[in-house]
Amino acid sequence: MKTVNPFSGGARAARGVSLIELMLALVLGLLVVGAAIGIFVSNRQVFRSADNLSFVQENGRVAFELLARELRQTASSPCSAKVPIVNVLNNTAAWGTDWGDGIRGYDGQAGQALPTVTTGTVARNRIAGTDAVELRSGASGDVTVTEHKEHAAQFKVNTTAHGLVDGDIVMVCDFVQAAILQITNANSSNVTIVHNTGTGTPGNCSKSLKYPRQIPCIENPHDHWYTYRPNSVIAKLKATAWYVGVSTSDPTRRSLYQVMLTSSGASPASTVQEVAEGVQDMQLQYLSNGGTDYQDANAVANWAQVTAVRVVLTLQSNERIDGAQVVRTIAHTVTIRN
Repeated sequence: MKTVNPFSGGARAARGVSLIELMLALVLGLLVVGAAIGIFVSNRQVFRSADNLSFVQENGRVAFELLARELRQTASSPCSAKVPIVNVLNNTAAWGTDWGDGIRGYDGQAGQALPTVTTGTVARNRIAGTDAVELRSGASGDVTVTEHKEHAAQFKVNTTAHGLVDGDIVMVCDFVQAAILQITNANSSNVTIVHNTGTGTPGNCSKSLKYPRQIPCIENPHDHWYTYRPNSVIAKLKATAWYVGVSTSDPTRRSLYQVMLTSSGASPASTVQEVAEGVQDMQLQYLSNGGTDYQDANAVANWAQVTAVRVVLTLQSNERIDGAQVVRTIAHTVTIRN
C-alpha cells in the first residue's frame, strides 16, 4: 500500500496568497471602510445641520410666541381697551410716568437707552444697536371696588383675600377712565386699600385720580377729583421690557430677555428671564393709526396711536458646521388688540 504525504501535493497545494492579492484585498477593505466612514460622517453632518436648524426654529418659535402674546395684550385693562389712562406715580423713567399708553419702543440704531437695563458686555446687559420695547397692561387676578373715598385716598374692595400689599403698582379702572398708582397701605385683615402721597417708592404725586393729570403733578383742587363707582376694578400692573442681551452661559453669545419691573422700578437679576438663546438681533418697527408705513421707534410721534408692531429676529445656531453657523432671520407682524 502506497502512503501519500499530505505535504507533498505539488505546487498547487503549497501555494499561499501572493503579495498582489494581499494588496488588492487591503485596497478593497480600505475602500469599504472609507465608504462606511464617509456615510457616517455625512449622516453626522446631516444630523448636526438638522439639530442646529431645529434649535434655531424652536428658539424662534418660543421667542415669537411669548413676545407676540404680550404685544397683543399691551395697554389692556380689566375694564375697557379704549379708556384714557392717568399715571399719578412720582416722576421716574422706569415706570414711564410721562406716558399712559401701554407700549414704548427704543431704537438701538439711534442709541436710545432702555431704562433700568444697562447696555454693555456683561451677562444680561443689552447689546448696543439692538431694539427694545417696554409693555404695560393690567394683570389678571383683579378685585372689585365697593366704595371709593377719593379725598381720603381709600378704596374698599369686595374681599380681604385681595392679594395686594404695600408698594404694589396697580391699575384701577371703570368704563370711563383708568389710573396707575402705588398702594401705600394694604393688608389681608381688612378690605381697605390706601393710595396716599408722601410715602413709598416711587410714591404717588397726587391723591386725585382724574384724567388728565395736572402738570406739574401736584395735589389737585377739589373740583378736579374722580370717584370710582362700585364694580370698578383694581388689578396689579404688569410692566415688562424685552431686549437682546449677553447670554448668561456664554459671553460670546446672545439671548432674548424679558425683565419685569419691581414696585421700586428696579430690575434685579431675579426679575430678568432669559427667554430664548441664540437671538442675535431684534429690530422693531411700529405702525400708527392712519399711517401708511412702519416706522422706527425714534420716529413715532404718539405711542398711544400705535396699532401694530413688526418684529424681525435674527437667530443663530450654537455650533459651527463646515466653519459656519446656521443663521435665520424671521419676521412677524403683531396687531395690538387694545
